[in-house]
Amino acid sequence: MVRDNKVNDFLKKLISLVKKERELQIEAMKSEIRRMSGKRREKAGRAVLNLKGKVVSTQFGYTYVKYGRAKDIETEISQGDLVLVSKMGSNPLKSDLTATVADKGRRFLVLAFEKSVPEWALKNVRIDLYSSETTFNRMLDTLKSLLKEERGCAISAIELYLGLKEVEKGEKVEFEPFDKLNDSQLEAISLAIGSEFFAIHGPFGTGKTKTAAELVRQLICRGERVLATASSNIAVDNFMNYFLKLKSFKAIRIGHPARMSKELVEHSLPYLAERHPDYREVREIESQIKDVVGKRDLLEKPKPKWRRGLSDEEIVEAAEKGVALRGIPLKVLVSMAEWIRLNREVEKLIKEKIELEKKIHREILEEANVVFSTNSTSFVLKEYGLEFDRCVVDEASQSSIPESLIPLSLSRKFVLIGDHKQLPPTVEVKELEKTLFEKIVELNSSMLKIQYRMNEDLMEFPCKAFYGCMLKADKSVKNLKLEVSSKIISEKPLQFIDTSKSQNKWERRRKGSPSRENPLEAKIVEKLVGELLRLGVSSDRIGVITPYDDQAELIRKLVNCEVNTVDAFQGREKDVIILSFVRSNREGKIGFLMDERRLNVSLTRARMKLIAVGDSETLSNLNLYSQMIEHFKNKGCFMSSDVFC
Repeated sequence: MVRDNKVNDFLKKLISLVKKERELQIEAMKSEIRRMSGKRREKAGRAVLNLKGKVVSTQFGYTYVKYGRAKDIETEISQGDLVLVSKMGSNPLKSDLTATVADKGRRFLVLAFEKSVPEWALKNVRIDLYSSETTFNRMLDTLKSLLKEERGCAISAIELYLGLKEVEKGEKVEFEPFDKLNDSQLEAISLAIGSEFFAIHGPFGTGKTKTAAELVRQLICRGERVLATASSNIAVDNFMNYFLKLKSFKAIRIGHPARMSKELVEHSLPYLAERHPDYREVREIESQIKDVVGKRDLLEKPKPKWRRGLSDEEIVEAAEKGVALRGIPLKVLVSMAEWIRLNREVEKLIKEKIELEKKIHREILEEANVVFSTNSTSFVLKEYGLEFDRCVVDEASQSSIPESLIPLSLSRKFVLIGDHKQLPPTVEVKELEKTLFEKIVELNSSMLKIQYRMNEDLMEFPCKAFYGCMLKADKSVKNLKLEVSSKIISEKPLQFIDTSKSQNKWERRRKGSPSRENPLEAKIVEKLVGELLRLGVSSDRIGVITPYDDQAELIRKLVNCEVNTVDAFQGREKDVIILSFVRSNREGKIGFLMDERRLNVSLTRARMKLIAVGDSETLSNLNLYSQMIEHFKNKGCFMSSDVFC
């Protein structure tokens, strides 16, 4: 089949966009490290200073170091993040030592290093949240390979996206479910099994991941080998945990052990590889490498100071003849020649080790019914020559097209699961916000229609505004209530606290910051959290969300509960959510609140009660917010902030 030129043009455009995104993200990270002092970056939650480290173990080929200090560590850095390790007082960007956060406690962080840890990295250390180029490089390699050849169903996916190919809608397939499912979930799975390309649209709380896990089980029962992926490690872990709840299949998790939940490590490729019968040979080779390296490092390394332009062959030949060259003492020449010989032996042993590990990994992976991975990490499966019958991508609405094409290039069919009414991929280049999921939803899809998260009063407005009134609250949640009330906490599930009549309602901007904060709203949130705690609502049931980083930072200093941005809270839920909108200005500007998907996420995190705090005058400049405020008023849930003054 001759490929349409539009496909190659599209691939070339994606390559250009990914390169631009890589440059912007890496430069933004470096710029912040250059611009902000260590103390300020630590205050922002993206660095930890004055740490002391101790090697605690070696596992799966990684060295684990526990870093701690007497002062509490308050940081956004969390398990699975890539960090840059540097010496206090030095320029962090001059360090090339990176590691992955394996564990986190009140006063410590455990980091996993892929190489040996130098002595300097154990005392007086600074750790910075860092960006890696690995994911970008994997996307670029995949896109470039697709320019040359057909791989999996990736080209078909592009043709569908560009309107160059029509979807052949499949018939419903009968199956016996392992899990208890509602009618819309059963229908979605039935249609997905019978289709070559399919999308399952799962709004908030409708059991997307539960449905995805059941779909994978059913595909395996039909003899298919499945690749199950998602954009983030947390989403992959959630996907795999759901899958493992019912029916025992051979499932393997690939990726860095420090980036996966501890419960899943025993299902990981590194864990299984170390228990393979042939792995003792790997350990024997590692022992040989250590022994040879020890001998090599006692010799003179051929540095430029001694090499003086001589090649390895010339050094070895001169040493064998016993001839001094270019003023190099014969003793040094002989030592360098022996160093070269032993170094070649080390390289040979390392190659043997890599080949043996690859053979072990391939054997393990070939036995798997399903492999779980992030979209990016699935790239490594290419080197094992594995092909999958179907790729099931969860949270596909948060995966850019270049990212989605990585797993799709490894499978013959695909099913995408997500919700394009919530936030898109987090990118700097806006053109990369477009997803394959949005297109497939239009072509061949099914929607999950029963939500299991929230009280039906909380559900009413987002259901009407974003989902065409097609959702219903399951009877198990439709009447969920907090059952507490006071002067400032109403008994109703919904509550809007309006600051529009307050003199000190205005937002402000910190010097040099692109973000926003609103002190009045922060104080109101503080009083609300304090009152909820007084009424007996535990702090772990309360979440505070806001669209702006600076507002989140401001509120964290005032309350004893989880505080985060709306974007970071996508996919999460709490019994009580307090939402601070922040924007309040004379011009009526609402900035990136204009993305209506952010409002959808904001309104759908609460299970029992949502308290929104904002300036109705500023917010009403956008029609959807005006409709939301009218909804609050019609429900009798609208109150002035005067009661807090």
